[in-house]
Amino acid sequence: MVQKYQSPVRVYKYPFELVMAAYQKRFPTCKMIPVFLGCEVLEDEESEDGATHTVKRRCRLAVDAPYLIKKIVGADCVYFIQTNALDRRNRTLKINAVNESFSSRVSVVENCTYYVHPDNSSWTCFEQDASLDIKHFFGFESTVEKIAMKQYSHNIQKGKEVIEHYISELISDGVTHIPPWTEPKATAALCQPTQEDPDTDTRSQDSGLRSRSSSVASVNSQSSLVLGASAASMHGQEPEGAAALPDNPSKLDEDYIARFLGHLTPVEESRLVQLQQWLSQTHKGKIPKIPHLLRFLQARDFNIEKAREMLVHSLAWRKLHDIDRLLDVYTTPDVMETYYPGGWHHHDREGRPLYILRLGQMDVKGLMRSVGEEAILKHVLAKNEEGIKLAAEATRKRGYPVSACTCIVDLEGLSMRHLWRPGVRALLRIIETVEANYPETMGRLLIVRAPRVFPVLWTLVSPFIDENTRRKFMIYGGKDYLGSGGLVEFVEKQYIPDFLGGDCYCGVAEGGLVPKALYQEDLEDCSPDGPLLSTSTLYHTAHVVRDFPHEVLIQVPQKGSVITWDFDILKGDVTFTVLRCKHPVHQDPVHQHHVSGAAGGIGSVQFIQKHMAVGVDISIAEAPHICRDGDSVQGSHVTSQPGSYVLQWKYFDSARPSFDFPLSTHKSKVMYHTELLPSEAFRGSMSSLQSCQSGFSSLSIGTTQSSVSGFGSCPSRLSR
Repeated sequence: MVQKYQSPVRVYKYPFELVMAAYQKRFPTCKMIPVFLGCEVLEDEESEDGATHTVKRRCRLAVDAPYLIKKIVGADCVYFIQTNALDRRNRTLKINAVNESFSSRVSVVENCTYYVHPDNSSWTCFEQDASLDIKHFFGFESTVEKIAMKQYSHNIQKGKEVIEHYISELISDGVTHIPPWTEPKATAALCQPTQEDPDTDTRSQDSGLRSRSSSVASVNSQSSLVLGASAASMHGQEPEGAAALPDNPSKLDEDYIARFLGHLTPVEESRLVQLQQWLSQTHKGKIPKIPHLLRFLQARDFNIEKAREMLVHSLAWRKLHDIDRLLDVYTTPDVMETYYPGGWHHHDREGRPLYILRLGQMDVKGLMRSVGEEAILKHVLAKNEEGIKLAAEATRKRGYPVSACTCIVDLEGLSMRHLWRPGVRALLRIIETVEANYPETMGRLLIVRAPRVFPVLWTLVSPFIDENTRRKFMIYGGKDYLGSGGLVEFVEKQYIPDFLGGDCYCGVAEGGLVPKALYQEDLEDCSPDGPLLSTSTLYHTAHVVRDFPHEVLIQVPQKGSVITWDFDILKGDVTFTVLRCKHPVHQDPVHQHHVSGAAGGIGSVQFIQKHMAVGVDISIAEAPHICRDGDSVQGSHVTSQPGSYVLQWKYFDSARPSFDFPLSTHKSKVMYHTELLPSEAFRGSMSSLQSCQSGFSSLSIGTTQSSVSGFGSCPSRLSR
């Protein structure tokens, strides 16, 4: 399996030419990189105008591996071929390195790029990616992979230190500005220094830079600005006029990570960059904020596949229930405002938003019979959304990452009445929903005044709580929360509520029994299988079973109408096709019944009958596209003529065995929304809506052509 690594963008707050001069000082050897034993130039080509310069080197590196492995492979060093392509005109340097040693057993490819910062021409960006493919290595494949990961992490940090060191060395020698390359016809005396080749011998380059320092004095007005930016960056300050860091950059850079995310290892950074890149391809225009992505990675120990699976299901859930707009439309019911004993209250010692919940004072049965389970869940979800917003505000205000919240749960008053079965069941379902969609948002949970009945409740709910979350629980019985080892360890006394022995008045509702006059008769019986949230949404869900595709019929009244679709694959893989029926298709009562069932997530419905043949009864309006588990797909089709169109999702198994067990399940799940835009109501470019490969998930693109050709080679009848 190929292991891939991607670094975030590194920003040097120096001009490109100065960074290139510092980079060149690494050759032929570098005292700061002991494993780099030297190199020889294999090729050296420069264009006549000096705009491009390509150098190919054979580099020798010491093997950083256990003695036993060195003995077995019989090598103390390895060789890499490095190709540097400098483009002075476009101010870029592209570096490619591949291993020459053991290339038949291990493939290592590294790509690096230096380029001018898109928002500040006086800064330089650096990006690096690498791939490792271990075919076989004397039985030490796992060890080699660990060594490679360790070396990659070391190189990321060391590379930054080396460039910064040599830039400081240049500045101390008086070289603070090197003019950019210009076309030969416009070359003036001031620009002559850039004609020197930054890929020549280090010593001649260094002396040449020193000799130019006097000529640079004539451009002090410009160099002083650059030097000012450089000095500021060396002291960790932003130069005057520097743009503020974006709230959600399209490309991760080190400054953003340090400012908004905190310390991450190079491998963790790589996983985060890869997840962001994957989402940018499959969820165009709908990428969550980067701290949100990081939480899902942390919840799955930075296993990118597990984090991706968890995230795509959460994104589909948010879309289905319109969670992104929850804070805009949600209003706390009066009963919850008065009798729900929870609310936000200042912050803890680390700046995390602090939530107080007086669970022992909550009348669970009264709330559920007054507002219902759904209203309680929506209230909890709204508080989670508020917590994420408050944490982001705290990050901006405090200048360091605040990624989670702290919660104090007061259990005084907890009794067996809280173990009412429908209430416990609702609590478990709420925990399950929050765990699946708000991972790593709990920084610390402080449970105080836990009574003797608490272990009973804990036994019921703890299996549903993620192990990482449980490690953040602190449980205090009796008065253990008082004193030096109690709440004051996490919350300053001035912010501890007065009812917990602190100095601060807390405005959280006290709870208490909900008057029975507020009970609603239709909420008396709480169904154990009732929905957590209402599905009054544009989206429908359907199960797609092998041999039973799910189809949606759309009647198009006139040519030029636009069929649009937006769907998420919640489980399994499917093929998606748009078909046009050459004869009118009408919904019979059976199909109408199944359509209603599909909206609730059960059943499937078909309009294309087995006897219908392609070219005779139906035609393909949009060729089949393979859509994978987790894909989010949007597209449209401009109809060439009126009639009956069918959107079809069919179960797809890319690894179908030669035989099937009769009891095995072959089922996928799709959440979808379709809409027909009449031609007279549509405004804009019709061609821009036409589906093409870019309209589908990038994961599907690679298989589209094979899917289409495979469809064409099938018999003329659509098989069930």
